[in-house]
Amino acid sequence: MTQQTQRLFNEALQLPEGERGDLAAQLLDSLDGAAEEDVETAWSAEIKDRLGELEAGTVQPIPWPQARRMILEDRDDAGSA
Repeated sequence: MTQQTQRLFNEALQLPEGERGDLAAQLLDSLDGAAEEDVETAWSAEIKDRLGELEAGTVQPIPWPQARRMILEDRDDAGSA
């Protein structure tokens, strides 16, 4: 990481959490380039389906700490295989 990048990073850490999230999202978007329309349509349909499942009660949400723990455990298990 260059000194300029490190300085920008350190300055970004001083921002409120919401602004850091917005900045991170914008930076990630800048790496994606132009999104393909069919990908956006597919994600919109997936989101709609999942929200419908939540609203219907057919699935239950998992609290973030539990989901994160499960993700990290899966990653660790995959790394040891």
